[in-house]
Amino acid sequence: MIMELTDEKYDLTQGVIWRKLLRFFFPIAVGMLFQQLYNAVDAVIVGKFVGTRALAAVGGSPAVILNLTIGFFIGLSSGATVIISQYFGAGDRENVSRAVHTAIAFSVAAGALLTVVGWFISPWALRAVRTPDDITAYSLQYLRIFFLGTVPLLLFDMGSSILRAVGDSKSPLYYLVFCCLSNIVLDLLFVVGFHWEVAGAAWATVIAMVLSAALIVWKLCRAREAYRLVLRELRIYPAQLRHMLYIGIPAGIQSATYGLSNIIIQAAVNDLGTSIVAAWTLTSKLDGVYWSVSNSFGVAIMAFVGQNFGAGKYDRMKQSVRVCLGVAMCFTVVICALILLLGKYCFRIFVDDAAVIDQAVQILTYFVPYYCVWTFIEILSNSLRGAGDAIRPMVITLVGICGLRVLWIFLVVPLWPGIMGVSMCYPATWFITAVVFILYYRRSNWLERCITLSGEGQ
Repeated sequence: MIMELTDEKYDLTQGVIWRKLLRFFFPIAVGMLFQQLYNAVDAVIVGKFVGTRALAAVGGSPAVILNLTIGFFIGLSSGATVIISQYFGAGDRENVSRAVHTAIAFSVAAGALLTVVGWFISPWALRAVRTPDDITAYSLQYLRIFFLGTVPLLLFDMGSSILRAVGDSKSPLYYLVFCCLSNIVLDLLFVVGFHWEVAGAAWATVIAMVLSAALIVWKLCRAREAYRLVLRELRIYPAQLRHMLYIGIPAGIQSATYGLSNIIIQAAVNDLGTSIVAAWTLTSKLDGVYWSVSNSFGVAIMAFVGQNFGAGKYDRMKQSVRVCLGVAMCFTVVICALILLLGKYCFRIFVDDAAVIDQAVQILTYFVPYYCVWTFIEILSNSLRGAGDAIRPMVITLVGICGLRVLWIFLVVPLWPGIMGVSMCYPATWFITAVVFILYYRRSNWLERCITLSGEGQ
């Protein structure tokens, strides 16, 4: 029945697990790395041709504010991934189509709302995170221009989620590569050629997002399978929206709360001065390599579990989680070693300030060695979400990571001042949350609850 929906190459319910997993994972990872590339291009060009203050303005406060506001809506797209992959695994053609049209319509509406809200809250948000006065004007300019591109950003993210849910992880990669290259060209044109400084970097990113959204919509409209998008049939189906929001809202809240806790951390970093803010920004660019790979494994296992759960192949689903944990851990060890060994040389690409580079290298040592701990959180939380268990993983994450980070900043940092005290909140909260996730996955009856809920939803 699944074969009626699409080609066998997109079917994750059969075949050798590790081969299917890696074949599905690599396009996602390469795509996310390219996304990091065009974020890094902004930083390289701005840092080299405008200066350290502009670099801090682009990658400091705006980054955490965008992660908070946009992160919630992007988290909602995971709801679409889960329900479409489950419908796909069950061979339910009609509900696949309804879920696709609902997801696209919702992303357009949410993007339009976020554009308006983001434009008006930007000045207040920058004050809330105590952005240094010497970079506030740059940061506000970058934020407001970026918010103009939220509709295409959410469209691309939702479209990518739809394609990955049905097993196609290559198409989003191709479109993202094209857009990254476009962003690089536009960065050089606007910042170096036209001297538009921070505004040029922001406009380059927005235009790249418009191109990516156009390509993903074109792909969905040309599809011949059940996930084909017909623009005149675009509407929100209440049943599919409820199911999507049941999964997506907890993920969105989790993502937004991550952003909120990071804003509090960014405020603590901002208090340490512009030089430290620039160093923190540098670490995020290199640190983003690991998060791209980690998030890719999370997306891959969520779709993998979703399809197999929908098909009723629970043993294969659990086996895929074990395989994914092992493969992801191997990747993590290699990436940790490369970041620690090559970090100093990579930072020289962004800035020439030796003091900023030395500080950034030091910051890396505070949390990079503990990435292996995070791997358990990423894989297990997304595996649970793929089966439809969204609420409890959200609660574990909110309390274990976000809540404890806030307590750390207010209780520990005053006793342990400086960038090391701020940075160590990451590994400390990772350890606690990883232990809770392992116990929950192994000891609770989450699968039985998901099966029951799935039957009630039908």
